[in-house]
Amino acid sequence: MKQQGKLFGIGVGPGDPELITKKAIRLINEADVIFTAASTKNNYSLALKIAEPYISKNADIQNLSFPMIKDKIKSAKAWNNNAEKIAMVLDKGKSAAFITLGDPVTYSTFGYILQAMKNIRPEADIEIVPGITSFHAAAARCNKILVEAEETLAIMSGAYGGENIRAIADKVDKIAIVKAYKNTEDINNALKETGFMEKSIAISKCGRKGEEIIDNIKELENRAPDYWTLILAAK
Repeated sequence: MKQQGKLFGIGVGPGDPELITKKAIRLINEADVIFTAASTKNNYSLALKIAEPYISKNADIQNLSFPMIKDKIKSAKAWNNNAEKIAMVLDKGKSAAFITLGDPVTYSTFGYILQAMKNIRPEADIEIVPGITSFHAAAARCNKILVEAEETLAIMSGAYGGENIRAIADKVDKIAIVKAYKNTEDINNALKETGFMEKSIAISKCGRKGEEIIDNIKELENRAPDYWTLILAAK
């Protein structure tokens, strides 16, 4: 029987091509197949662009489409279909790298793949390679300390507005809000209501061309923020 291949879930960092680990570079270069994720609406992959210089000429690059929808049944079907494609590669004894922006276990598409793989191939050999997150990169870029001493930090998605902020604001000292590209008015209202507004800062396209640091986050309400926008907030 042919030996099964191995799947690596690899974080390539937040966007700056220099913020990728040596281990990630080595495994990407050694992989037989590179899997990337993109929306069904386009085939663009920022993760692929970052990893491109390190991909072997002999590697097979395969794009996996993921629908950005709320329908859990249709989403689950897409995750399982993509996991099956990966499983077929492993069945051939090949090594596969699923590359993702930031860190694979933090708001990453790889999380869905990992769960689907556990369902259809519970015996699969899978290794996760961590990457630098967007909020760590943003804090460093702005010369901000995320937390110190006994402070607490909450990491959340702002995709659906500010309700998560309101729910936990009295229990934490700092908040990192990723996906702060829509519902910005409600996010700002929540930050103001909970005392986090004054020390909030936004950063868009951190470490990449077009990077922008926004000291007055009220400005986000008057524009269509880039998808790669996050907010660092403190009391």
